[in-house]
Amino acid sequence: MLHGEAIGRTRSIRRDVAITEHLAVAIRNPIRQTVFKHLRATAQQFVNAGRFQLEAGNAMQHMLGVNRLNGRHVVFVGVAQNKSRAHGRLLAVSGNEGNDASGVIIKKAMIYHPQHKKYFAMRRLNLNHLHTFSLVIAHGSFSAAAERLHLTQPAVSVQIRQLEEQLNLRLIERVGKRIKPTSAGETLMEHVSRIDAVVEDALLALSSHAEGIAGQVAIGTGATACIHLLPPLLQTLRQRFAQLDVRVSTGNTDVILKAVEENRLDLALVTLPASGRSLDITPLLEDEFVAIFASDHQPMPSEMSPGQLSELPLVVFEAQSSTRLLITEWYLKAGIRVKPVMELGSVEAIKEMVAAGLGYSIVPRMSVAAPHHRRGLQVHALTPGMSRTLGVVLRQDKPVSKALRQVLDALQALKGS
Repeated sequence: MLHGEAIGRTRSIRRDVAITEHLAVAIRNPIRQTVFKHLRATAQQFVNAGRFQLEAGNAMQHMLGVNRLNGRHVVFVGVAQNKSRAHGRLLAVSGNEGNDASGVIIKKAMIYHPQHKKYFAMRRLNLNHLHTFSLVIAHGSFSAAAERLHLTQPAVSVQIRQLEEQLNLRLIERVGKRIKPTSAGETLMEHVSRIDAVVEDALLALSSHAEGIAGQVAIGTGATACIHLLPPLLQTLRQRFAQLDVRVSTGNTDVILKAVEENRLDLALVTLPASGRSLDITPLLEDEFVAIFASDHQPMPSEMSPGQLSELPLVVFEAQSSTRLLITEWYLKAGIRVKPVMELGSVEAIKEMVAAGLGYSIVPRMSVAAPHHRRGLQVHALTPGMSRTLGVVLRQDKPVSKALRQVLDALQALKGS
């Protein structure tokens, strides 16, 4: 801040402080020269404190230095004093423990920037004080502003005084019986109007979150549920909550569950059983399986058993999918080990192959529930029946935001559909 060399790579040491690293040697002399020039009354204090390892502050944070020897703050930059003065003044010095330089703590200082720009204290401006200031100027009196704010006039006066003390500037002056801003006050008013606009925009953007209708929710599921179960649900959510962004990704159950565990997905809709570290698993709905054939295939019984199907060419899901495991188990319970002619990763691809007369398949009923989804196909029940349970999976420690709650409620509503 005091010299070009003093501005460098920064790191954060707390929310409102950022300091540059490893500049003690590079900036020691510029700091000392500036101190002698602008803080002559206290220069000896800095000479005695020559062993301090000072680091320059980020210009935007207005921080001059930090005592890296003992971790305590050395200097906070305050307001540059009136230009008519020849030098700055030290506000407070304490902790001088004998000749130990690390014991000297300069708590706050006033100093000029080399270009005579004014820099102010590290504390952030109070938005309430700025709002009070703008009302005093707008109404031309403390009493009118106090009435508008439902405060006492002394309370308004205190806020203005605190703001002026923080900035070390007079912001308001009296002209007769009326209040008007000083030149500095007029400058501040220009910024206050922009600050008010930004705050208003922020509150407006946040209001939708407060109402639980905004935010992003990431869902992982299988391709079948993604195509045949989620679209109407997502459409309803979009119509009700325009700012709710629901993102869907598909994959095998193991991959999806891992993403939930790693918090890359908010929730999963998968075939049960499912397991994983620290997961909360809730059964949602049952989805039965059916056998499908090409519509021009020879007439088949209304219900198909493993024995009736075993000699026919089977087009089935890929080997590692949870649906394939259920189908294989259904055949094994009847003592049959099937050899598929095709193994595909998409239920839509399977349906196309079956419709083309290349074999039969066993698929979730939801994939052929709508008339346009079973075009070119004939659908038959299975005996014994086979079904899968779809469940909702979240991390046990997952915070349920209002946006996520809307999605979960919509999924729960599928139970009655």
